[in-house]
Amino acid sequence: MAETLTVEVMFGGGAELLFNKVKRKEITLPSLKTFLPDSQNLNWTLKELLIWLKDNLLVEREELFLKDDSVRPGILVLINEEDWELHGQLNYELKENDKIMFISTLHGG
Repeated sequence: MAETLTVEVMFGGGAELLFNKVKRKEITLPSLKTFLPDSQNLNWTLKELLIWLKDNLLVEREELFLKDDSVRPGILVLINEEDWELHGQLNYELKENDKIMFISTLHGG
């Protein structure tokens, strides 16, 4: 099990506004047991990544990005440019250099 895991997260469609206008960021995650000692998983999944994002990058209006333990309906999630539904959604195990994109489809009027 690797000590750290590097992934790239990207935000678009307005989601970047919730992350201090950051559109793209490479992050190095610590070992999962260091971040979440009680986790039942051995490897990082998208579910744990969302917790990390909430604790480390999300700067405002959590309710516009997260609902319960997932992304809010209206947030499109892509894993390496493919819909996360093709990869098990929250259960997807992150791999080194994965690119995870969150695109908001919610717009005011």
